[in-house]
Amino acid sequence: MLKPLQQLRALPRDARDTLFLLAVIALIVLPQVGNLPLWCSGLTAVVLVWRASLAVQATPLPNRWWIGTLLAVTLAATFATHRTLLGRDAGVTMVVILLALKTLELRARRDAFVVFFLGFFAMLTNFFYSQSLLTALAMLLALLGLLTALVNAHMPVGRPPLLQAARTAGWMALLGAPIMLALFMLFPRFAPLWGTPGDAMAGRSGLSASMRVGTIAQLALDDSIAARIRFEGPPPAQRDMYFRGPVLGRFDGREWSVLEPWARGSVPANLRVEGTPVRYEVTLEVSNKPWLLTLDAVQAKPDVPGYEAFSMPDLQWLLNRPVNDLLRYRAESYTQYRSGPLRRSAGLQTYLGLPPGSNPRTVALAANMRSEMPGADTRAFVEAALQRLRTGGYTYTLEPGIFGDNTADEFWFDRKEGFCEHIASSFVVLMRALGVPARIVTGYQGGEANQVDNYWVIRQSDAHAWAEVWQEGTGWVRVDPTGAVSPGRIGSLNRLAQQPGFFAGAIGTMSPTLVQNIRAAWEAMNNGWNQWVLNYTQSRQLALLKNIGFDAPSLQDLATVLIWLLVIVSIAGAGWTLWERSQHDPWLRLLGKARARLRKAGLDLPDATPPRQMAARVSERFGPAGQAVRDWLLRLEAQRYAKTPITELSRLRAEFRQLAWP
Repeated sequence: MLKPLQQLRALPRDARDTLFLLAVIALIVLPQVGNLPLWCSGLTAVVLVWRASLAVQATPLPNRWWIGTLLAVTLAATFATHRTLLGRDAGVTMVVILLALKTLELRARRDAFVVFFLGFFAMLTNFFYSQSLLTALAMLLALLGLLTALVNAHMPVGRPPLLQAARTAGWMALLGAPIMLALFMLFPRFAPLWGTPGDAMAGRSGLSASMRVGTIAQLALDDSIAARIRFEGPPPAQRDMYFRGPVLGRFDGREWSVLEPWARGSVPANLRVEGTPVRYEVTLEVSNKPWLLTLDAVQAKPDVPGYEAFSMPDLQWLLNRPVNDLLRYRAESYTQYRSGPLRRSAGLQTYLGLPPGSNPRTVALAANMRSEMPGADTRAFVEAALQRLRTGGYTYTLEPGIFGDNTADEFWFDRKEGFCEHIASSFVVLMRALGVPARIVTGYQGGEANQVDNYWVIRQSDAHAWAEVWQEGTGWVRVDPTGAVSPGRIGSLNRLAQQPGFFAGAIGTMSPTLVQNIRAAWEAMNNGWNQWVLNYTQSRQLALLKNIGFDAPSLQDLATVLIWLLVIVSIAGAGWTLWERSQHDPWLRLLGKARARLRKAGLDLPDATPPRQMAARVSERFGPAGQAVRDWLLRLEAQRYAKTPITELSRLRAEFRQLAWP
């Protein structure tokens, strides 16, 4: 370990600075690897390693023909991959490639500045794909690295340590932080100034407008967060936390899908609520879908800033456009409710449809049940099916294997295992074969309370499918057949989960709650980032102005406050700089510090003593022990009075702190 560090320190300054800049570029590009084409990530890594080897070996850089050829190849590869050179994905690919190729032309300071500013732009492109706290922390580190390289490039004399440049960059960032905060708080928020159709984030939600049963051999649980819920009062029981998503009423034998609007409208919602409403606030992650996640069931329109919400007859709430940004809204739900018609109507026939000839054994099972239970109603048929699930040896698993065309037959009679989509689909097929109108509801069930910030976390692994059956005199009734197979899937009991990795498993063995506590703390930090940074909207800006005295704040007031604040800060900064230059000469201040150190050592010199005379007195008083101080004082005098100073004042300050004073 020591030998590579010694070799690194022994490199010429140009090589050392180049290696540092390449490391910063690698840090900028690394979070993008999952978003870039494989060839782009590979070529970028090869170019950076190639440029590092050229720097270490002091080998000449490739000629422009090489670079031109590589650029032409990457342009062709970008077009072949994205079918365009415009748009977000193609643009980010080109920026990353240009940044890497530009390092092969890194000959002069002008080239370095081009790399710096390409690096700043590439750093911003990370936020096209993720605005998470982790991404922000990584880019903050990259920003400090680029600022360090930029400061270092403005130190042409000698071989200044990178730590000194990093310290200067850190001070620059700290001095700029108040201005950044003012811009963040007060700069008016508008809609995006540009758009790239089709470039929105790919949906992370586990929900879909269709459900193709039996085509997934193994379901991988995704622990990423779908939404966070903050209840205004006591939360409902976990077993009652059903967050409604798409309702699937059409079945073609293998795939369930959403009914057309005219078909759904034939069965009115007729929502009837009971009990006390549950009020809550939802922070919904990006899904790229127009679905509004709500706790069953919502009667009044949720308050969704910037969107228009409307309810469907099947009680699902939709928005007028997809959710492409973090969204926070308020809603009011009733966990006790009934919906749908009380008497059988023609529209309910839509929820009885089965493809001819599909799942013949399930249809035969239904006929047998009707013959054994003459005159039975919906409630009796549902209980009989649930009893079969409880006692028939059925299991809940994430690895059911691939099913054939008759998925319900395979589940009821052959495999007897599956996850919620198999169970709900097979149950609804059986109900329809019995003449009971039934449909599948998808969404999320349950959740997990974070004890750090008191938010409930809904994960993608909480995605669930259940059934609703129509009952005479009651309407639609929720039935969750998965609860009959695996009661632990519903509510707060144990659920299926993926095996933890080696490191997490080892920590969990030593302290079962440590991993949970760490995750809860991290997610609470992420939630704070979401609430206070990502969700700092225009309405919150105007509310801030109202709190400081504006009666009816507007965007014009916001801009006025920001401009005045920037003017005041600029005037104060300019005044302080002028005062600093007129009252405090940095060179004289450093000389005064040296005089004070010598006074502590027993050599008291008049204030008007010049550095050369001070150096002579140090030699007389301390002899060889004061040689380093004497040489430093002579360099300080040369820095002030020589025609071409060879030492910068900042370097003399650093040497002053390292001197061995007598």
